[in-house]
Amino acid sequence: MISELRAKSQITIPKDLVDKLGLSEGDKLEIYEKDGIICIMPVVVYPKKYLDELREEIEITRLKVASGELHMFDNIDAVFEKLEEN
Repeated sequence: MISELRAKSQITIPKDLVDKLGLSEGDKLEIYEKDGIICIMPVVVYPKKYLDELREEIEITRLKVASGELHMFDNIDAVFEKLEEN
């Protein structure tokens, strides 16, 4: 697909790509260059407070796993095996 660079450095993303990726007006896109190629990637932006709370929750979970208080499973079969033990 070929798009044309327009005034104010604007381009149009072809509709079939917009539909395939489920993009909507107002979605955020990261644009970067890598080895001479322009890359466009959909992104989601979260408030910093939410990310800080998520980091804290992940750290608490990591500590619980390390202490043995919380068990991690490699696959769903292991979950069912553990449930059948009880």
